[in-house]
Amino acid sequence: MKNLLVFVAPAAADKLGHGATIGRAVAAFAIFSVVASGMYLVNDVLDLEADRLHPHKRHRPIAAGHLTIMQALAMGFVLLGAGTASSWFLAGWRLTVVMALYLGVSTAYSLWVKNIAVVELASVASGFVLRAIAGGVATNVPLSDWFLAVTSFAAMFIVTGKRFAEHKSLGGDREAHRPVLGDYTPTFLQSTLTLTATAAVTTYCLWAFDRSGSGLGFPHPGHGVIWIQLTVVPFALAVLHVFRVVDAGGGAVPEELALRDRWLQFFGAVWVLFFLVGIYA
Repeated sequence: MKNLLVFVAPAAADKLGHGATIGRAVAAFAIFSVVASGMYLVNDVLDLEADRLHPHKRHRPIAAGHLTIMQALAMGFVLLGAGTASSWFLAGWRLTVVMALYLGVSTAYSLWVKNIAVVELASVASGFVLRAIAGGVATNVPLSDWFLAVTSFAAMFIVTGKRFAEHKSLGGDREAHRPVLGDYTPTFLQSTLTLTATAAVTTYCLWAFDRSGSGLGFPHPGHGVIWIQLTVVPFALAVLHVFRVVDAGGGAVPEELALRDRWLQFFGAVWVLFFLVGIYA
């Protein structure tokens, strides 16, 4: 689901109507899926003991003993190598640099950064941002400053929400699963959640109300601009809804929230509708 971010930049630039661009975007999606899968396998080996203490992650193949450590590492390194090599053939050194950054940040997180408060939030959030950048690089679509700002703050909001939910749901066992949770207080996480939500909505509004057409490569200045501006409504409502769910103790697994929460899906569908009409109608 995270890798769908590679389609955002070419979609907003009205480029997905071109067969070649669609092909490159799909290829970038596949490459990031391969590399991310390899990284998850390696990370799950490193987090083996902590995952076995988690009520849900203990069912993962490695933690549950269905996949041996050697099998996981072998498959992980094969996927990492194949994905990185493929990125060079798709878009040359620029996409390879993006993938290398993702691997570097992910490896640093797994080995060290995951135990450093605040820095680990930015580290996880960077994975979302790099996915969006990879989509622009693979399809030769320039990325605006506002686009990067929205992606960054929205990613920080999602990651902070996940930590806040974990802090609540894991109770006294939180440090055994994720030691860095011991460095956070509920007050700090809630304040950070408020800050990142505010920044995400604000920067999104600035992007959406940019009538010059330079926000993210609008094909024509003013083209469908009212519909792009209307996307602010479902975006803000989705952020508030997630905030409410997280504050109530949910949202520890963002992917499950996106797949099961009907209101979040409704806001997402309305956002997609307005966005597509504004860009393509």
